[in-house]
Amino acid sequence: MPQSCLANQTQHLQARHAYLPGILMGLSVMMVITFFAMRRGYRTEGSVGWSEILHVTWQALPPLLMIILVIGGIAIGAFTATEGAAVAVLYSFVLSLMYRMASLQEYLEALKSSAVTSCSILFLIAASGIMSYVMTIAGIPDVIAETILTFDNPIVILLVMNVCLLIIGFFMDLTPAVLIFTPIFLPIATEIGIHPVHLGIIMIFNLGVGSMTPPVGSVLFVGCAVANLRIDQVVRPILPFFFATSAALLLTTYVPWITLALPRFLGLM
Repeated sequence: MPQSCLANQTQHLQARHAYLPGILMGLSVMMVITFFAMRRGYRTEGSVGWSEILHVTWQALPPLLMIILVIGGIAIGAFTATEGAAVAVLYSFVLSLMYRMASLQEYLEALKSSAVTSCSILFLIAASGIMSYVMTIAGIPDVIAETILTFDNPIVILLVMNVCLLIIGFFMDLTPAVLIFTPIFLPIATEIGIHPVHLGIIMIFNLGVGSMTPPVGSVLFVGCAVANLRIDQVVRPILPFFFATSAALLLTTYVPWITLALPRFLGLM
């Protein structure tokens, strides 16, 4: 099976089972935001009436349908999580035409900006591919597997796997990391009684956190490009979010129910 197909199938499988871990990750970030909002004394603009709430909700319905379109399409197998991003962009473009939100010049500027950002990300992915090649040739994955197998305690093994995956995510893109390390970690996880779906969520969660951290954090680079900020300007402010998502990661790792409850309830496993 081609590597691209394997990666797409892996992402599709995990996207269908990762709703609760994803919600947990979102809640951890929300807690950090709430803490800083309270600490810095941010205030709301006041209460609003039900008529205004209903009016705003009605206006927001077309954009909110994007969630149903993307998540529904992934759930029924119409497209993968990666392809869902392209569907979301197309749907956003249609909405912008309906609402007449931009002129032709603004569309051209958006295309130019997205091309520049895409080039940056493609360069990072290419560098990540070189890194994965070097690691494979140097036998680093085998060294990691042998090191993990020296531990007898499943709790310690899971902790070591998390640390390894976090470090790997700092320097490698998600897709090559999944292709290289899944065959290594899967037998270890099976031996200590970890469900393959649970392992998959742990890996994607880890590598997702890695995608938001330097030096190869592709998501971080996109955010900096959108906000017109340098990487060094955001490294320190994102540290609380890194620790919060890492705590959510540990909770997902050591409480398998968070990962497996919903798929079992829906009869997906």
